[in-house]
Amino acid sequence: MIGIELIIGIVVAPIIFYPQNFIGEGILSHFQSGILMTQIFIKMGQLLIIISTINVLFEILSCFKVQVKFQLKFSKLILSILILILSLVFVFYFTNQIISMQTLGEQATSSSDFASIHNASEITIKIILIMQIFLYFLSFKIVKK
Repeated sequence: MIGIELIIGIVVAPIIFYPQNFIGEGILSHFQSGILMTQIFIKMGQLLIIISTINVLFEILSCFKVQVKFQLKFSKLILSILILILSLVFVFYFTNQIISMQTLGEQATSSSDFASIHNASEITIKIILIMQIFLYFLSFKIVKK
């Protein structure tokens, strides 16, 4: 998921929102680009919820193993739950709000309400990404000498 989120943010979004840099003027309006990008985020959001749910279930099951310190497993479980909660908020609140505003037309997406919801959704996905990175590195066992 980390790789997917990074590729979408670093590679896909600039291409979708600024096609004139690659093809020329008059290809897509910013509104049309937003609609395309929303479809990409819908697919990513579905995958994000599936992976986050699987991860929470995995962490719950691995808490029963005695081999690794309980404190580390509990930390990973809490982090996984937080990622799942933020993923659900991203998909079922922010994405739905953005879609609703897009259905109202181009004028609605130019409003300050849309801008604030969009900015909050970007911050949410960045927090999810940072938490996923922490969760990833917590998975490595630290060898004590």
